[in-house]
Amino acid sequence: MNQPEVNSTYQLDHLRRAAAVKVMIFDVDGVLTDGSLTYGPDGEATKTFNVLDGLGIQLLQKSGVATAIISARQSPIVVRRAADLGIMHVHQGIHDKRIAFAKLLEATGVTAAQCGYIGDDVIDLPLLLQVGFAVTVPTGHPEVQYRAHYVTKAGGGRGAVREVCDMVMRAQGTYETALAPYFA
Repeated sequence: MNQPEVNSTYQLDHLRRAAAVKVMIFDVDGVLTDGSLTYGPDGEATKTFNVLDGLGIQLLQKSGVATAIISARQSPIVVRRAADLGIMHVHQGIHDKRIAFAKLLEATGVTAAQCGYIGDDVIDLPLLLQVGFAVTVPTGHPEVQYRAHYVTKAGGGRGAVREVCDMVMRAQGTYETALAPYFA
């Protein structure tokens, strides 16, 4: 199979799309983490999260954008991380992410066009093709990169989420206000 290149025409309006986001949704493995799974001696999987991403999510929430997680894998670590960050909408263990997305739209009252989603693999395509702002990471599958409105410069688990959060806040004119307390 030939690997598609990035569709630059499709990606030109990413800032306009980011400005319309009311709910930003994150995949976990490969986005909030680098995609690695480490298994402990008792078979438990561990994940590593980035603190820059975490603060970005909290700042985005304070700026008025709701956040959510939709992940095909089930992990108590994700529940813990979401609770630490105040992410209210967490859907895990659902391989057909459209089901979780429909529940999220109903719970939040927003449209698909008012959502952003960052995912990295073909399992994410059904959502990436529906949302108003589709994002992936540099290591995302070529089919995903081709269809994304924006490909982050930072990798998954390495600041990609913070990059997107900052972009959404800048596009919505809330970035300076979100950072103001840190310059006082």
